[in-house]
Amino acid sequence: MGTNGAKMTVERSKAELCAWRAEAIRRIEADFNRSADTHLIRVELPRYPGITLYLKDESSHPTGSLKHRLARSLFLYALCNGWIGPDTCVIESSSGSTAVSEAYFAKMLGLRFIAVVPASTAAPKLDAIRFHGGEIHAVDDPRTVYDVSHRLAAETGGHYLDQFTYAERATDWRGNNNIAESIFSQMSAEEHPIPRWVVCGAGTGGTSATIGRFIAYQRHATQLCVADPVHSVFHRHFADRQALSLPEGCASCIEGIGRPRVEPSFIPSVIDRMIAVEDAASIGAMRALSARLGRRVGGSTGTNLIACATLIEDMAEAGERGSVVTLLCDGGERYGCTYYDDAWLDARGIDWRPHAAHIEALLASA
Repeated sequence: MGTNGAKMTVERSKAELCAWRAEAIRRIEADFNRSADTHLIRVELPRYPGITLYLKDESSHPTGSLKHRLARSLFLYALCNGWIGPDTCVIESSSGSTAVSEAYFAKMLGLRFIAVVPASTAAPKLDAIRFHGGEIHAVDDPRTVYDVSHRLAAETGGHYLDQFTYAERATDWRGNNNIAESIFSQMSAEEHPIPRWVVCGAGTGGTSATIGRFIAYQRHATQLCVADPVHSVFHRHFADRQALSLPEGCASCIEGIGRPRVEPSFIPSVIDRMIAVEDAASIGAMRALSARLGRRVGGSTGTNLIACATLIEDMAEAGERGSVVTLLCDGGERYGCTYYDDAWLDARGIDWRPHAAHIEALLASA
């Protein structure tokens, strides 16, 4: 559970704390109102008549990724629960993107922010955290991020936002401008306004929980597919609820999705299908899509696209028509020294080129 930051604010009056909280919430809401909704990019698939792919481009958020939505929700949730005050040090365990977005909101509120990150996190992500005023606490073993975050919260009298526990409950899945509501609203004038499939990844599980619950609440016929790295526990847990963690040393190189343990925010019951994706396939798909769009996308977008390809091919074989929607999770600028560096990939034995060719064929103009 999160650590309450009340120790830092005991000398302030109740009225002062309420006034500060009201102003903090106003600032976050004002920031939201200044931001346009993210684009929904239509991708024609001439080789698959009657099937259209859409990319919800989350890279256009102020902090460049899907995690901007989560960070906003986590801060509002913590503020409304009284866990964050004007003197609270805010801590998060993150592989990068969530911490970048949380550092942005912490800076907005004038709060100290510490990101507990695996030492392997890409340097550009660390630079982005620092750019927004965040501090870095790196750990060699990614499995220790939770305990270290709790310890830092206790030592500073601060609050651990704990995205892995609170992601699924911090967002109002019934509406209130969540990503699912945005997708269905933007799809409303398309030929197939109710998607056959929505595809996303799982890092905390918050996005899949939000989308799955929204689909059920709105009584849509849409099915939810979660794309998961092969070296992640989530797809194993979906198939066998007794599978709760990965063996030691088993880890994916795709940042932001996949986990070594089943996180509290992962809700498998709202998911219709999971597709496990090799890291090489994710990177190949990422590179192919980047060439098609004329700009770089991140690795988790490649993971999503591999799952989309499987679903589209299944739909075509079954003679189905319809739409498939997935998330363009973040831009590729932060991965120039990793996923877009051929020497880095070759050193790790990641043969991405055959997978890129597969996706190039899917996206071919004729």
